[in-house]
Amino acid sequence: MDEPTGAPDSTAVRTALWRAMHVQVDPPPHVFEDEIGLRLAAPDADWRRRPDMDPDTTRGFRAAMVARARFIEDLIDERADHGVTQYVVLGAGLDTFAQRRPEAGSRVRVFEVDQPGPQAWKRHRLNELGYGVPDWLHLVPVDFEASEDWLKQLAAAGFEAGRPSVIVSTGVSMYLTEDAIAATLRQIAGLAPGSTLAMTFLLPVELLDAADRPGFRASMEGARASGTPFISLYKPPEMLELAREAGFADVRHVSGASLAERYFADRTDGLRPSSGEDLLLATT
Repeated sequence: MDEPTGAPDSTAVRTALWRAMHVQVDPPPHVFEDEIGLRLAAPDADWRRRPDMDPDTTRGFRAAMVARARFIEDLIDERADHGVTQYVVLGAGLDTFAQRRPEAGSRVRVFEVDQPGPQAWKRHRLNELGYGVPDWLHLVPVDFEASEDWLKQLAAAGFEAGRPSVIVSTGVSMYLTEDAIAATLRQIAGLAPGSTLAMTFLLPVELLDAADRPGFRASMEGARASGTPFISLYKPPEMLELAREAGFADVRHVSGASLAERYFADRTDGLRPSSGEDLLLATT
């Protein structure tokens, strides 16, 4: 079989590498342990010398990535304890939950939604590395650029809309228009009662800690230069209102600062997430 050409985008790779960097350069206890994404990405041997991997200047970003990953997986465990059996990852990228947590297959079915090219590439890599695709992991290709309906594609893959689910979208909303975000929120709000959405969103720069603003502006410039500009930034009340208007019964704001307190409070190395990314937690 020829290797698929639709490699993951640079953002997905960077996230995977930062997660591995946390294990490799930050002292234990590790907030989140994932070096499988690094194996999937298989970067050049000198990947740790990349400017966007500098162990010191990217500490805050790296900590923010592992904080949100840990929060999501704690949420999945908590919801699975309450009988939720479906976990949907929108824009899955190099997510490795299924590979790191194979025991979860006895509790939840995982649906990874992504563009067809990167997903074919990932399927190839999973087989190549010996992980394979177990029957409880469903890779669901959706061509968002052709406006394919992801819920229809999910249903075709075996997703049961009548059962409560956890739906997660991280690192995506800033690239979408408000209309696109509202449409997705409405679709998820129409799922079975007891379903939970966790979605990250970026804050306007004036709400960031002063020390984090230069790095955030640099990220915005980098995104614009690479052709994927940040087009949606939200104050927390604005995001909560958008979710309420979409039909969610219960909406909550989870701040990056609260994740810092939850997962980093007792560290002696000073590692803390940078400000700039918060979470919407919404339940049907």
